[in-house]
Amino acid sequence: MAVSSCSFPPRVFNAYSSFECRSDPDFSGAPVGDKPRVGSTRRVTASSFCTGGIVGGGLSSLIFRFPPNFVRQLSIKARRNCSNIGVAQIVAASWSNGPAPGSPSSAGAAAQAAASAIPVADDVAVVEGCIDNVSVHIASSDNSETSFLSSDGSITVHAGERLGRGIVTDAITTPVVNTSAYFFKKTQQLIDYKEKRHKSFEYGRYGNPTTMVVEEKISALEGAESTLIMASGMCASTVLLIALVPAGGHVVTTTDCYRKTRIFIETILPKMGISATVIDPADVDGLEAALDKYKVSLFFTESPTNPFLRCVDIEKVTKLCHSKGALVCIDGTFATPLNQKALALGADLVLHSATKFIGGHNDVLAGCISGSEKLVTEIRNLHHILGGTLNPNAAYLIIRGMKTLHLRVQQQNSTALRMAKVLEAHPRVRRVYYPGLPSHPEHEIAKQQMTGFGGVVSFEVDGDLMTTIKFIDALKIPYIAPSFGGCESIVDQPAIMSYWDLSQAERRKYGIEDNLVRFSFGVEDFEDLKADILQALETI
Repeated sequence: MAVSSCSFPPRVFNAYSSFECRSDPDFSGAPVGDKPRVGSTRRVTASSFCTGGIVGGGLSSLIFRFPPNFVRQLSIKARRNCSNIGVAQIVAASWSNGPAPGSPSSAGAAAQAAASAIPVADDVAVVEGCIDNVSVHIASSDNSETSFLSSDGSITVHAGERLGRGIVTDAITTPVVNTSAYFFKKTQQLIDYKEKRHKSFEYGRYGNPTTMVVEEKISALEGAESTLIMASGMCASTVLLIALVPAGGHVVTTTDCYRKTRIFIETILPKMGISATVIDPADVDGLEAALDKYKVSLFFTESPTNPFLRCVDIEKVTKLCHSKGALVCIDGTFATPLNQKALALGADLVLHSATKFIGGHNDVLAGCISGSEKLVTEIRNLHHILGGTLNPNAAYLIIRGMKTLHLRVQQQNSTALRMAKVLEAHPRVRRVYYPGLPSHPEHEIAKQQMTGFGGVVSFEVDGDLMTTIKFIDALKIPYIAPSFGGCESIVDQPAIMSYWDLSQAERRKYGIEDNLVRFSFGVEDFEDLKADILQALETI
């Protein structure tokens, strides 16, 4: 995708001064008539070479008597002070090794070499007239170019960047583009943009090249046509629901889910004329009854769910919903795109709180939606109105975090499964909720549609509210906090963390007992976590 284009020639470094690089090109193209003085700040441009402005003895012989290490010194200086290092080196080499100083053909050849040395794709528009290999441009991105990556681990590292990045730069890492708007060179270019002949983000709320890399990376990982990333997981959930469910529509969701999502569905959507049916995650008959009774627009559910990690048979419910004309959206935050491919199982959309495992470092808020171009565009159009835009600095943190996603998830899967087995066998633990255990009600479903069971384990200790508090306070490694999925282990008591405003009786309606613990395993050593949990259990 291009920001702007222009036909200005490439800039050539100032040969007279100490290589003081400027960000503004010479727009005039006028020849330099006077013999420059050493130390002059006047710039020499490719146009002045090509138009014959510097001929014969127009350049002092000082310009062409380079010391042996000139190119190396120029390289270091240019790398520090300007972006057109490739142009500068080529010009220097051409002048040093070419015909005699003062030859017009020598100067012209150098300028031509500089201009031709940096390949620029046809659909890349040049910013500020500079053709160089470091300036940030916006170009088209093609996920098909990462088809040589055969594993999710490689995709998390390279998708959206290696051969497919929309930002043209030779930097290994994706640059952070901090801008609120994008300019047009001329009014005609703006008109071309409005009439779909020119590509631009136009405004920061409509897109950003750094953010676009995140979207491309997640799309490749999910096998999606398109991805939209927003400022938080709840932002993604609410915009999706408003965009896809019309006034008078009906939503089906599940009893076990993130509480704020349920609050939005049960209290906010009705104000828009949207009703809801809430069913048990395993209640396929209840889903079918709702589909028969109402004109259901969307079945929205987590899988696994929060906090009991219930699993929905995605393939089964998708076939059922599609037969009745309803869409299916799976919130796969607890699964991650590595452990579960909801779109491949038939779901129309998959949503993640990228704050959790995808970001993975407890330092960024974000949410994403992946699916078909048609559906994601419909959601994106509303998002452009409502806002909730992800900051490009946050997008960079997610890109950085995703490069270790497969390593983190492998460790967290392993630790969680091993600890779930230890906890289930412990006399001070009443019950363990983890889809990797045969005792879990949807264990067989989880085995069919997941390659790993996630890094979160919920369990009930043998005791009451105060006993559970004592256990949690005795832990030394995990933080007591309301999130999960990061490198650091996190523990919380849902009765206090998420439901403290409700009475004990009201909490029990949602299955939340006072002794329930949700433990998100980080990437610490398994033996350290095991020892810490066991010593804390010994205190109760």
